[in-house]
Amino acid sequence: MFYWFMKRVLAGPLLRGMFRPWVRGIENIPETGGAILASNHLAVIDSFVLPLVLSRKIRFIGKAEYFTGTGLKGRLKAGFFRGVGTIPVDRGGGKASEAALNTGLGVLESGNLFGIYPEGTRSPDGRLYRGKTGVARLALESGVPVIPVAMVGTDVAQPIGRVIPKPMRLGIVVGEPLDFSRYKGMENDRFILRSVTDEIMYALMSLSGQEYVDIYAATAKARIAAGHTPDAPRPGEAGPVAPGGRPAPDVQVPGPPEDGTPTPLG
Repeated sequence: MFYWFMKRVLAGPLLRGMFRPWVRGIENIPETGGAILASNHLAVIDSFVLPLVLSRKIRFIGKAEYFTGTGLKGRLKAGFFRGVGTIPVDRGGGKASEAALNTGLGVLESGNLFGIYPEGTRSPDGRLYRGKTGVARLALESGVPVIPVAMVGTDVAQPIGRVIPKPMRLGIVVGEPLDFSRYKGMENDRFILRSVTDEIMYALMSLSGQEYVDIYAATAKARIAAGHTPDAPRPGEAGPVAPGGRPAPDVQVPGPPEDGTPTPLG
C-alpha cells in the first residue's frame, strides 16, 4: 500500500515533473509473472526513476547502510526504503549477501519483478563496470527471464556527492528479455555464471552506449580514492572491449524517441 501511495500520490507526481522520463522498449516487460530487471547503476535516483514508468511493482536490493542510520533522519530513511520494498544487502559478501539473494529468489517465485544492479554499486565515472555473478545465479535458480534496463542521464542529474538531483529529462531503455533456460541446473558452475553475467552486461552496454571497464566498480572506487586511475590498458589491447573480451559494439548513448511517444503512466 505504501509503495503505491508514494508512487501515485506523494513522490511520483513530483519526480515525474522533475525528470519527465522518456522510455523505449517498455513492451519488453511482461504484464504478469516473475522477471529480473538488471540495470546499470549511475545514481541513487535510478531506483526511483525506473518505477515511474512501470505499471507493476518492482523490488530492489539496497545497501545495508540505508537501513542502519541513526537519529530522526536515519529512521526516516530506513522507513522509506522499507516502505517501498527495498531489500537490504550487506555488500561485504558471505552469508549476508546470500540471504539477500534468497529473498530476491522468493520475490521472483511469487511472480513479481525484482530489480538488481549487477555492478553492485554506482559507477564512479559514468562507465559500465564488470558485473557480479549474483544476477546469473538468480536467473538460473528461478528460471525467469532477465530484462536488461539502461538508465540514461541519471548521473548528470545526480552526480556522486549530490544529495538533491537537478531537474532534467531522464531516459530508460528496456531491452528484449534474455532467456538462460539452456543453463538450467548449472547455477553452481562458476564459468557458466560468469558467461551469463557477461551476456547481461553486454546487453546493457549495447543499450546504454557506455564504455565498458573490465574491473569491478568497487575496485575502481578504491583506486580513485587512493589517487590512482581506475583502470589501465591491457598489453596489446586494441580499442574498446566488451564483457567477455569481445569487441565493443558500435553504439551511442540513446536519446528520447523522435516520434513524440508519450511516457507511459506506470
